[in-house]
Amino acid sequence: MPSIDTAGTVLRIDLDALAENYRIIQRQVAPATVAGVVKANGYGLGAEHVAATLLDAGCRHFFVALLGEAVALKPALREGVALFVLNGLQPGAETDCAAIGVIPVLNSLDQIARWAQQARTLGRRLPAALQVDSGMSRLGLPPEEVAILVAERERLDGIDLQLIMSHLACADDPDAAFNDVQRDNFEALARHFPDVPRALDNSGGAFLTREHFDLVRAGIALYGGAPQGAPNPMRAVVALEARISQLRGIPAGAGVGYGLTHRCERPTRIATIPVGYADGWPRHLSNIGSAFINGIRVPIVGRVSMDSITLDVTDVPDVFLYPGAPVELIGPHQTIDDVAADAGTISYEILTQIGQRYGRDYRAALPVQQKRSITA
Repeated sequence: MPSIDTAGTVLRIDLDALAENYRIIQRQVAPATVAGVVKANGYGLGAEHVAATLLDAGCRHFFVALLGEAVALKPALREGVALFVLNGLQPGAETDCAAIGVIPVLNSLDQIARWAQQARTLGRRLPAALQVDSGMSRLGLPPEEVAILVAERERLDGIDLQLIMSHLACADDPDAAFNDVQRDNFEALARHFPDVPRALDNSGGAFLTREHFDLVRAGIALYGGAPQGAPNPMRAVVALEARISQLRGIPAGAGVGYGLTHRCERPTRIATIPVGYADGWPRHLSNIGSAFINGIRVPIVGRVSMDSITLDVTDVPDVFLYPGAPVELIGPHQTIDDVAADAGTISYEILTQIGQRYGRDYRAALPVQQKRSITA
């Protein structure tokens, strides 16, 4: 990664805010326990940095999506910390999974059969989570397969069930009636496994006004995204600051960018910044999105290119315009949710497609004791 001193764009990651978001969610769902979802390289922010911060904040359960992510992260975790693989296991991956000691989320009778066979091969019980489909029609055993499993308990021989879980489809909408439908469906399915801890809620579910079972899987809220829209109770974790590469004036009527999709209605001053869709900045923001210079909104004009964006900075005072001047893309005037709304997407996508060409500035999380001494 480039140095933050020489990079054209710097991604600032506030690990202290990340730790505080974990504590906010933990207070919200107590007495349930909060797990950290660190898939997709910690939502684009660096899984090892994120996991280390959450470990120090007290997190002892982590979720990734794929076995390869677990292989990469496992050495950075402490002994006794649980690491779950949400998508389960592809055929043939059982040996590697057992060897590194991570916990697959079994989503089908086939995955259960292969994991049980691995346990027999090794001559020992192997840990697993079991996912049931409570109505999302994605991963997990549907009710008819749960019925088979209940009738043929021997299918679980050799498997140490540590969690039964499902996933909410509409948790970002607290008024969605389907949240209650899924909760009822999940409770009916989980009842067949009375001694197994249960997990249903994600970030949005954590802020539903009900009890939260035993474990909550926190994702986007950890990273500062709004779990249920406005108002957002989470602290901002990321800020993205570009630096102006070039300034120029163009006459009224001139076109800007590929396809000349923007035509200037007045003499216009254009600033070009070194960010583009290769860096994860959505092309859909062409002629729609914006940035901020010293708190002044500057619209994107023309198409977002692979490596650059052009901004109309005509209304910005000259004192703030020079090569290398800072431009806020994500920050106090424009959150990740604001960017996502302009792009017609969600904050998850904005974060997880963050590119690798940015300089990265990690602000370390302070220990709770030190924070108290500072604020006392």
